[in-house]
Amino acid sequence: QVQFVESGGGLVQPGGSLRISCAASGIIFSIYAMGWYRQASGKQRELVATITRGSNTNYADSVKGRFTIPRDNAKNTVYLQMNSLKPEDTAIYYCNVVTVRGWDPGVVYWGQGTQVTVSS
Repeated sequence: QVQFVESGGGLVQPGGSLRISCAASGIIFSIYAMGWYRQASGKQRELVATITRGSNTNYADSVKGRFTIPRDNAKNTVYLQMNSLKPEDTAIYYCNVVTVRGWDPGVVYWGQGTQVTVSS
């Protein structure tokens, strides 16, 4: 049974920092990439950052230079270190896991989401 444990969300003041994490278990296919997406109220879900098993990263322009995405392959855990947070970063952040079956696409998994609120 696939399970995700997301933690670290909460309320932070503008300019502050927050670190969220996502630990995946029970995944039988090989994990190709892990990442974070977010969805603000009334908006579509958007990519925040991803990291492949080869440590190649991709960031949304809006978070470049402020967010980083460390990953612990041994623990199937991905983090999102968020610095210099802005009110527009307020959203539900979803963990995303992309798997492969050899050279073929596998299953894409989503975590349950964790709320991040940036407000004074």
